[in-house]
Amino acid sequence: MNQKAVLITGCSSGIGLALAVRLAKDEKKRFMVYATMMNLAKRGALEKAAGHTLGSTLEIKQLDVCDEKSIKACLDSLPMRRVDILIMHLCRNAEMGMIGPIECQTIDEMKSVLDTNFFGLVRLLKEILPDMKQRKSGHIVVISNVMGIQGILFNDIYAASKFAVEGFCESLAVQALRFNLNISLIEPGPVITEFERKVYEEGVKIDLSKADKVTADMFTNIYLKNYNQIFQSLGQTPEDVAEHTFKMITMTNPPFRHQINHLCTHMTNLKYADPSGDLPIETFYKMVFEHDKVFKTSLNFLKLLRWRSRNTLSLDKDKNAS
Repeated sequence: MNQKAVLITGCSSGIGLALAVRLAKDEKKRFMVYATMMNLAKRGALEKAAGHTLGSTLEIKQLDVCDEKSIKACLDSLPMRRVDILIMHLCRNAEMGMIGPIECQTIDEMKSVLDTNFFGLVRLLKEILPDMKQRKSGHIVVISNVMGIQGILFNDIYAASKFAVEGFCESLAVQALRFNLNISLIEPGPVITEFERKVYEEGVKIDLSKADKVTADMFTNIYLKNYNQIFQSLGQTPEDVAEHTFKMITMTNPPFRHQINHLCTHMTNLKYADPSGDLPIETFYKMVFEHDKVFKTSLNFLKLLRWRSRNTLSLDKDKNAS
């Protein structure tokens, strides 16, 4: 059986690492995984997690999505430059998840987020797409976010980068059909990773002197104060995202968009329910500023549901194993 060549970006930790390991450890050995990262000095965690698959169904490559020479060198190192499945997980450092008032962020910082989260995808596709078109075969999977559908308070630039990705992929997907190519967006909600912890730490250190008192207070006493609880209530694990992605790429007819956190689905449904766009904005405003006690109670309730769901799943696995 011919293995499919899978190129995955951002594999030094978190979602990218979990994806690389999940595919490399496929029992049917259907994939040859090329797990890439910007800094090979950070390969230790992946090597440990990969175990016996390292050098067999998994190879580690250097790739910086913001460097065209790096992209070309990585692809040139692959057999016949062939990529059957591209999985784009774009994450270089905590700055790529920029949070806070825009008054306190520089234009250069904003450009850096878009350069990685959006143009990183564009650069890589410019190199890979021509071969996929010629072969009339290929699957492009982009790890997006529900913030590519609905913006969230104090995530303005990060959400903008995800909106750009989603719009780009929607447009490209029409053309891709002509060449028998699949494009899929995986849309998790919050994901509990080291990256998110670092984003929070960077947020705490933001100089708020350029923001007015009301905005600074909003960010500090509402957003940051509830940040960890939101992730504990709604957060998924990287392994959960990897499992959903695995199922997506093994489908005969994979969907274009796949939201994988059912606790966030109601949020995105608000947007589709009102063409004017007012409903989700007004709902979030009232939850945060007028019904903050209800908001916090809801988070605790969701945290309980998440805990019960995980424990039920664990018990079911134990029963099946026995």
